Amino acid sequence: MRHQRRTLPPPYLRRVWLNEEANCDRTTYPYCLPLFRDGNFELVLDRPIAIIAGENGVGKSTLLEGIAVLAGFNESGGGPGYHAVDNSKAVEIGGGELARSLKASWLPKISQGWFFRAESFFSVARYLDEVGSPSANFLSYSHGEGFIRFFEERCGRPGIFIFDEPESALSPKRQFDFLRLLSRMEAANQSQILIVTHSPIIMGYPGAQLMRMTRYGLNPVELQNTEHFQILREFVSDPDGMIRAMING
Repeated sequence: MRHQRRTLPPPYLRRVWLNEEANCDRTTYPYCLPLFRDGNFELVLDRPIAIIAGENGVGKSTLLEGIAVLAGFNESGGGPGYHAVDNSKAVEIGGGELARSLKASWLPKISQGWFFRAESFFSVARYLDEVGSPSANFLSYSHGEGFIRFFEERCGRPGIFIFDEPESALSPKRQFDFLRLLSRMEAANQSQILIVTHSPIIMGYPGAQLMRMTRYGLNPVELQNTEHFQILREFVSDPDGMIRAMING
């Protein structure tokens, strides 16, 4: 399928917010998370590449899943219209539930791209094999090599690309390969990219909109002020001392 070149540059998705009129139970997941409980959540995206950092459990992946569903993807990952994972019998409630109460502002609305979730990579890759994709032999390689081949093959097209912890199988060196991919995507000026990550290397991508998510909101942050960077810097300066201190609590 040919992809038409867009006349407007990214970002295409400009704003996401919680609909105050939505009928949702603030005592149940995901609305019980402090980030969404008061109904005032808002995310403004003003650059082609936006990166969200934050501790485990604050709602990063939940938010990403909600945005992905809002953009037309399945909450388990894949391209538009993909259903690589059968969630019909799932006991847990996914972040896709959040999409029911989210609203979005687009300029323009687009329907191409990919939602990458590290934890469902193998399921999506197997799905591509089963449907006969001619270029999807990602499982014949190591975990990290499979990730890189996947990124290079699937992310060179126009659209919106959502990455949930793309670094999870990548060595530090391979994370720089991922940054080179981001650079090519940005230079083409046809893609919007939203990333959730724990990697200071990925957070350091030049010119990206870097935000820190806490239990109570999203705020702009400089790389050097993220907990991830500070912990890494302390470790590099005194590995033995920091490890002993953390072990001994």
